[in-house]
Amino acid sequence: MSQEPTFAVVGHPNKGKSSIVSTLAQDDSVRIAPEPGTTARCRRYPMRVDGRVQYVLVDTPGFQRARRALQWMRERETSADLHRAVVEDFVREHRDTGRFDDECELLAPILEGAGILYVVDGSRPFGPEYEAEMEILRWTGEPSMALINLIGDGDQVEPWRAALHQYFKIVRVFDALTAPFAKRLELLRAFGQLREDWWAPLEEAVAVLEEERGRMGRRAARAIARLVADVLGHSASLRLSADADWQAERGRLEQKYRDALRRIERDARREVELLYGHHRVEREERAVELVDTDLFSTDHWYFWGLDRRQLVATGAAGGAVVGGALDVSVGGASLLLGSAIGATVGGVAAWLSRGRLERTKVLSLPLGGRLLRCGPSRNANLPWVVLGRALHHHARIAGRSHADRGSLDLADVGDRPGWTERLAPSQRKAVERAFGRLRRGAADDAAIEALAELLTPLVETPDLAPGT
Repeated sequence: MSQEPTFAVVGHPNKGKSSIVSTLAQDDSVRIAPEPGTTARCRRYPMRVDGRVQYVLVDTPGFQRARRALQWMRERETSADLHRAVVEDFVREHRDTGRFDDECELLAPILEGAGILYVVDGSRPFGPEYEAEMEILRWTGEPSMALINLIGDGDQVEPWRAALHQYFKIVRVFDALTAPFAKRLELLRAFGQLREDWWAPLEEAVAVLEEERGRMGRRAARAIARLVADVLGHSASLRLSADADWQAERGRLEQKYRDALRRIERDARREVELLYGHHRVEREERAVELVDTDLFSTDHWYFWGLDRRQLVATGAAGGAVVGGALDVSVGGASLLLGSAIGATVGGVAAWLSRGRLERTKVLSLPLGGRLLRCGPSRNANLPWVVLGRALHHHARIAGRSHADRGSLDLADVGDRPGWTERLAPSQRKAVERAFGRLRRGAADDAAIEALAELLTPLVETPDLAPGT
């Protein structure tokens, strides 16, 4: 018997067993497919924190011939105290014979001491074919629990409850795709009730996971703070000969600047995804449909950042350049800034496009020629836009199940995120002061850490995160 609590996730084929394993093990490498029979052999998935195994989930193939298997066992039944020995005889006799391969495979970890998590689809009606599966599991004598997983649109939960309670000590409804973190911890605590010697290690596992979750939030806050610092500090330049048409090169440089900011944001998103163990996330990066595509209108002025009133209230509007147009894509391919990214740099040449957020400067070089420079940005709302988008992405990732293999649709934000309204004025001003320090070129570790400290409550408190 293994030292850490181990649970074999068993049931009918295609009832969400692998999804539950993936969610509870926080492992997106678990293979999940709509076709039955995807899992042919048992595979163990340890849940590790800092290299230490907290518990183990065993993904198993589904029952295929449960009624025939039970018939074989009943023909050899003598008394209840020998039920387990009959199951052991069944596995020993039929292993690798080709007759009951799936039943033998899934029973093996249970006979080695794994607890039983029996999974059913609560959207489908209960049928007598499930009784044979439950009876076989009961004969093993191992502690067991049933999970009602809602896969389809139907609701047959109550009939399932009535049937399952006849065979299992604990019955829970658990949606592997949508269960929040707190619900997963609640389920782990229920596991601890299955066997006395599991209670303490699973309570410890819950405490460790809660502590790890807090560390993830703090690391995510630092990643977001670095993102803001990198965006505010970034500039792009292009060397030109003295007789070059710098106006013709301006568009190419501005595109280079915008592409760099998109890459900075994309890399930061990837860092946050990896923090939460999401290694295979695909983002759906489609445009948001807005009634008015001019985001500087009264209704949509800065979709992600502060509105005019908030900018004035935080003291950020003084001397800020506002105007131009914004992209409305919310995916990683666009920073929701497009041609509206701002850049102001002191120097010797005239400013261009004074009404736009994106501004380019021409500098004379001591040895001849010119330097065309774009950035770093001094736009007052740029860091708020970047922050709002980063918090929205974080909220979607932190709440995402590892069993969810759909694309991450970041366009799902409603009419407006509205997250800035939920910040107290004192919070906005403190964050703006941190932005000011970064704008002034103090993008050192201390400045980034100071901003991260302010952002930590925003990633730890769901109702302050956009998109939640």
